[in-house]
Amino acid sequence: MSILIKNVLLYNNITDILIEGNKIKTIAPNINVVADKVIDGTEKAAVPGFVNCHTHAAMTVFRGFGDDMELEPWLSDKIWPYEAKLTSEIVYHAMKLACLEMIKTGTTCFNDMYWNLSAGREAAEEMGIRSFQGKVILDSDHTKTFNETVHEVESSFNKYQNTELTTFTLAPHAVYTVSTRILEWLRDFSKANDLLVHMHLAETPLECDNCKKQYGVTPVRYLNRIGLLSPRLIIAHCLWLDDEEMQMLADNDVKIVHNPNSNLKLASGYHFKYHEMKDKGLTVGLGTDGVSSSNNLDMTETMKVASFIGKAWRDDPTACSAVDMFKCATHNGGIILNKQLGDIKEGYLADIVLFDLHTPAFTPNYNLISNIVYSGNGNDVDTVICNGKVLMENRKVENEDEILRNGNIYAHKLVDDDAAE
Repeated sequence: MSILIKNVLLYNNITDILIEGNKIKTIAPNINVVADKVIDGTEKAAVPGFVNCHTHAAMTVFRGFGDDMELEPWLSDKIWPYEAKLTSEIVYHAMKLACLEMIKTGTTCFNDMYWNLSAGREAAEEMGIRSFQGKVILDSDHTKTFNETVHEVESSFNKYQNTELTTFTLAPHAVYTVSTRILEWLRDFSKANDLLVHMHLAETPLECDNCKKQYGVTPVRYLNRIGLLSPRLIIAHCLWLDDEEMQMLADNDVKIVHNPNSNLKLASGYHFKYHEMKDKGLTVGLGTDGVSSSNNLDMTETMKVASFIGKAWRDDPTACSAVDMFKCATHNGGIILNKQLGDIKEGYLADIVLFDLHTPAFTPNYNLISNIVYSGNGNDVDTVICNGKVLMENRKVENEDEILRNGNIYAHKLVDDDAAE
């Protein structure tokens, strides 16, 4: 399958983009080939598909459920009891709804950790979106023995082979839900099999205080002590870090994901030290988190909030620029997930988004990146291509009405009207 995008704005120049298979073949003006599909890029801008580096995608069924609550009762009273009732059917339709939302807002790749890996993978593959799907690991509740947890992880690894679209990862939830013994085993297993490890870390002061009570050190120092810090580790939130901890992370090339909307809504904190991390050479990406704690999966909103909150707490309007946040949402995502994506370059994976420039948000268009981050939103995305396949054109996604209907039906199968009030 070949796709030719004609006369599109790319990096301030009008050009053509030729896609062959799942890769970008040629970028040049006036490409003269016969392609299977031609897309008119007039009054459109091509940008890399957004990379959502931290999600719990199938939590779409919990959108608006348990809002305006403190974190601990929100988890214990609202989320965990209902997650225990999730079925593969519910997760499948919830994941389809999440993928639809991400496609509609320009995300072509997401890094996920959630329950029922089989249903989540199946739904994402069917939607044609690229994903990194984590095997969730928790053992602090003592419902499984060490050997049972190890067997479960090894079985999942052997069962869920990587495809062009889907990559298997390890997802230990957090230092307070996974034992030291399992984390040490995951350290060795991930190294032996070259697997990414994706977890929450230093999200709240309570987490840090409890870690110090239990282990005598903060979460980063604890992971450093047991040898889990490595270039394969992706840690989400990282709000409560000191300078020495950031240097530990940098020395081990650990990857960081900033989740500004979730951090603000749950009042976890807002002093995310982006510039200090960048100065130490750390790679920082962006994530929406799950919609139960951020309420949408729109990466344009995530970029804007990350920029604005970074400026506000520093009293510095030059901080966390639109260019920096756009890079976090695209280029840095490719580095974090170790894939040739996040840039539009010859030889890279064909994950491309076309923004419609014929809208109020992009008029005038003095600065495309500023308009995307500060002015536009996901609804300005016109076309989405992932892995060389058109997933959305003219803002239409195949079967989207059915996906929306099923998303609503299966959410209410889980959460009844009384509980949602």
